[in-house]
Amino acid sequence: MEIRDCTAEDIDRLEEWQPTGRNRAHGTRFDRHAAGTSSFLVAWSAEGPLGSCEVLWNGPKEPAVRAAFDCPEINGLQVWPPGNQGRGVGTALVAEAEERARRVGVALIGLGVADDNPRAAALYLRLGYTVTGCRYLDRWHYLDHAGVRHDQADPCVWLVKPL
Repeated sequence: MEIRDCTAEDIDRLEEWQPTGRNRAHGTRFDRHAAGTSSFLVAWSAEGPLGSCEVLWNGPKEPAVRAAFDCPEINGLQVWPPGNQGRGVGTALVAEAEERARRVGVALIGLGVADDNPRAAALYLRLGYTVTGCRYLDRWHYLDHAGVRHDQADPCVWLVKPL
């Protein structure tokens, strides 16, 4: 497995790997990466992408969390398809994100985990993250195939790890 920065040439392949339809979420993440406000990391095998995540260098996405924690956020960790989960891809992506943060002098990094994702919570706790008690709603939206916007709000808890 190789973990590297996403490139513009990777976007179509990522959309084939995990289609986001009209949302073009991979392209949006790449745009932030290209602007220097994030690092969009992709794990690759010889067959193609295995997983991805983004490090938001300007701090947590949600305003309430950003007000309480001054640290970058690891956001949107995904391993796809689900058959690839449990094979170390998520662990490797988190380790790479942490290493990049250490190299630029970051002392603390955080991430949120949805209440309905106990598998991810277990991974983060195993990797040394601690629950802060900061609870929030992760607000996001998506466009369906007809272009209709759907707003979502997932209950989450914020975790941090000193680097």
